[in-house]
Amino acid sequence: MRVLVVEDEPTLAASLARVLERAGFVVDVAPDGEEGHFLGDTEPYDAVVLDLGLPRLDGVGVLRRWRADGRSMPVLILTARGGWAEKVAGFEAGADDFLAKPFEMEEVIYRLKALIRRASGHGATTLTVGPLRYDTLSGKAWVDGVPLDLTAQEGRILSYLLHHAGRPVSRTEIIEHVYDRDFDSDSNVIDVLIGRLRRKLGAPLIHTVRGLGYCLEAR
Repeated sequence: MRVLVVEDEPTLAASLARVLERAGFVVDVAPDGEEGHFLGDTEPYDAVVLDLGLPRLDGVGVLRRWRADGRSMPVLILTARGGWAEKVAGFEAGADDFLAKPFEMEEVIYRLKALIRRASGHGATTLTVGPLRYDTLSGKAWVDGVPLDLTAQEGRILSYLLHHAGRPVSRTEIIEHVYDRDFDSDSNVIDVLIGRLRRKLGAPLIHTVRGLGYCLEAR
């Protein structure tokens, strides 16, 4: 899943990016509100971590612009502890969740995963399609109770397909949500990884939909 971190404090931004990348997210970082607004308005993020006290354009202003432009990705706002007025302004602007500073890095991971699940229409932490079971918290998957040995790239693609199970997902959409902006979209990496996933799953769960992409479902 691809996440945008909009945070002007360099050390905190770097720490957030490092922790989220270790948790399997693809992360872009913006150091101010103007760049954050531009990235969120032009790139397809699965979630955003947004600080309120930003230079050039504050977090509430960024969020209001996104929502006015129809951007619906879930947004986790970082706020000063006890900043009730900021929370009210954030909720009114369209925030999905808040986290008060200082915070535990692991909590950011769990909150983002919960927001992404809910945005995809899933309430439970475990996603199931036929014999395939996936734990969104640990990133582990099983088929008929047997654990799958997945590479990081395979795991990210499987996670995205599972969150959007039952509908066709194009190659371009997978690239946009699983890789960073420097990825070579003309490569055949996605097709190779889908082939590996099919072999590891064993069961016929990933189907090619001609002209549309791939669909994960138990038929």
